[in-house]
Amino acid sequence: MALHLYDTATRAPREFTPVRSGTASIYVCGATVQGVPHIGHVRGMLNYDVLRRWLLHSGLDVLLVRNVTDIDDKILTKAADANRPWWEWAATHERAFEQAYDDLGCLPPSVTPRATGHVTQMIELMQRLIDSGHAYPAEGDVYFSVKSFPEYGQLSGQQLDEVQQGETPTRGKRDSRDFTLWKSAKPGEPAWPTPWGEGRPGWHLECSAMATNYLGAEFDIHGGGVDLVFPHHENERAQSNAAGDGFARYWLHNAWVTMSGEKMSKSLGNTVSIPAMLERYRAPELRYYLVQPHYRSTVEYSEGAVAEAAQGYRRIEVFLRRAAAAGSVPMGEVAPEFAAAMDDDLATPAAFAVVHNTVRDGNAAFDGGDTTKALELAGAVRAMTDVLGLDPLSAHWAEGSGSDTPTREALGRLVEGLLAERQQARAAKDFTRADAARDRLTEAGIAVEDTPNGPQWTVRNS
Repeated sequence: MALHLYDTATRAPREFTPVRSGTASIYVCGATVQGVPHIGHVRGMLNYDVLRRWLLHSGLDVLLVRNVTDIDDKILTKAADANRPWWEWAATHERAFEQAYDDLGCLPPSVTPRATGHVTQMIELMQRLIDSGHAYPAEGDVYFSVKSFPEYGQLSGQQLDEVQQGETPTRGKRDSRDFTLWKSAKPGEPAWPTPWGEGRPGWHLECSAMATNYLGAEFDIHGGGVDLVFPHHENERAQSNAAGDGFARYWLHNAWVTMSGEKMSKSLGNTVSIPAMLERYRAPELRYYLVQPHYRSTVEYSEGAVAEAAQGYRRIEVFLRRAAAAGSVPMGEVAPEFAAAMDDDLATPAAFAVVHNTVRDGNAAFDGGDTTKALELAGAVRAMTDVLGLDPLSAHWAEGSGSDTPTREALGRLVEGLLAERQQARAAKDFTRADAARDRLTEAGIAVEDTPNGPQWTVRNS
């Protein structure tokens, strides 16, 4: 089965065929660096990292552009409130985002362009739109004429007579549905010179200019959160197509992380920052939590769900470290069922199920004395978790010096949660839950013996 991806523009899965043979090109809307990243921010980047890894595994080169919006109303406001220069505020939080991406195992992008570094390209795009009658300057601003583009609204399903851009009303707009390409300078704000006056770029203009600058007039995939479909991506598509660029052939959108049914956002005050989460969970456990659900499914945040995901990762980790103690574990081949799941619009829940079934079979092989079979299955687990960015034996996630040899200290951290759960359930006389915890330990390859000094555990090897 060839890779099929759900395209927002056609509202259907489409077989993926790259514009240029052998290379996949992806533009992902990156962070507006106004504050500390939370799990809602990074979820999408992890989803597109898994897509990139699957494309690489499938034999394609991948060019991935992940931009930084480093000039924005919110950045200016928050920097002013903190009495700090806007550029220093943006740079500080850009570093925080990059650290979060690295901590959670994202491959570095091919390039990370900043909006402020591409004003020249934005001016050129605006000039093309003005020359073709799709944009107009007014009182130092520049606007895109929505009525000039008959296909406006096709990406998001917006009806033209219902369009509301959510912009502050201005006297220069000919139509309230038009959107801003360029904002005229206000006193004390950063500004760049243009033929129409000094000012700064509008949000939508930035991405069109940066995407085509690095990936060409037509490229494969444009990704972002579902909240960007309108107005951001609708406006990107309109201005780029109106200028004569083919732009993105596939539009992918990941769903939100929510709390109590609401999108996680700073304005709602319901964010969970990455630094705070990494004080409670290891980075691969948090990554597991965020990439296991399908990328188009909403993730409802709860501590219990993160803890359950952490246990899922630990079962994989303990098995692979058990295998590493028994012999060499080179990267193997992914299971056909795993490949089928990933080709089906990155169906990660089904892919993870294949991983855990393989872990179970591997532990059974160890218990039955078939070390050769167990190591073969461990190689397959490594290959599949590598695609998911979760191979416990990889250099990024390896404990200590990176050796594959397990230690009691490392394994102790892994099984601590399961043992504690088992003990708590026993104390509460909830023997069903205690047995379930015991079974998970067994599945992970841990043998537990109750002694007067408490439970003692060992790694079961053949």
